[in-house]
Amino acid sequence: MTVEIMRKYLQGLPEQFGDILQMKIKIPPKYRRDYHNIVVSGLGGSAIGGDILRTYATQQASIPVVVNRDYDLPAFAGSQTLVLAVSYSGNTEETISAYQQARWQGADIIVVSSGGKLSALAREDGYMVVEVPGGLSPRAATGYLFSPLALILDQLGIISGARADLMETQQVLSNLRAEINPDINADRNLARQLAVAMKNRIPVIWGSSSHSEVAALRWKAQINENAKAPAYYNVFPELNHNEIVGFEAPGDLLAQLLIIILRDPGDHERVKQRIEISRAIIKERVAQVMEVEARGKSFLARFYSLAYIGDYASYYLAVEYGINPTPVKVIDYLKAELAKK
Repeated sequence: MTVEIMRKYLQGLPEQFGDILQMKIKIPPKYRRDYHNIVVSGLGGSAIGGDILRTYATQQASIPVVVNRDYDLPAFAGSQTLVLAVSYSGNTEETISAYQQARWQGADIIVVSSGGKLSALAREDGYMVVEVPGGLSPRAATGYLFSPLALILDQLGIISGARADLMETQQVLSNLRAEINPDINADRNLARQLAVAMKNRIPVIWGSSSHSEVAALRWKAQINENAKAPAYYNVFPELNHNEIVGFEAPGDLLAQLLIIILRDPGDHERVKQRIEISRAIIKERVAQVMEVEARGKSFLARFYSLAYIGDYASYYLAVEYGINPTPVKVIDYLKAELAKK
């Protein structure tokens, strides 16, 4: 068994931003008009870029950005909608279905993919295609899948400052890589320490709405896919209206929970207070409570710093369990079974 493939993927994430920044992404004139909404359609690793874009755009966009993880497109998507269809392989059946619906509903479409059927359809139909480098697992290609989306909205005037934020993100991740890569021992490696804490426990990741919520989702998904282990997430302040009550029983299960709280300087002051109170409520009932601080000035840099630590922690957790993090055999089996029907 080898874990070198995922290790290589993780090492190369900072450079993905540089690769996209060097690309010439030119928006055709037909897309330069006023839209009422943006829909990012994708699944799994190809959808996480849409989630990042949604929270990033919340900081400044005057129109909503919605993420669609389905075969069907929302009914509101029409002639005043820009659909960003994202599929790393270009063969995701749900995204192809949503693409076809976007055509029927009269939406404008831009495809982000490394190739496949989706790119071929878009070119045939006369839509813009941003072709990104292939050869990775979709979950390892977030730099390739998110960066074009940000640059597209920046060129359309829906957001601003994306290029500078992406440059900062690349630098922050490069610095962080020097601290958490496999050559750094556990006593100085936060990601390794997190993996050791997660081993034989059930990680529950808490983020904050509109800031670290997508990072928490990313941690959960990476632990699932890389370490092949269960993990769950929730966000403040919503979790204070339901989940926080669920720490009374059963005691033996609660004793197996590891709570990891993702902290962002942009968190609302009341959320910061909620975190402290919530931590005090649960600290005697769970195995451990840990916190991870975001780094960087821009929202993007801070998000990716949290996500990158989680990526490495999930990789190290796979190593702790003696599991190859790269294959996702259950997903491959499910797709094969669906193809028979």
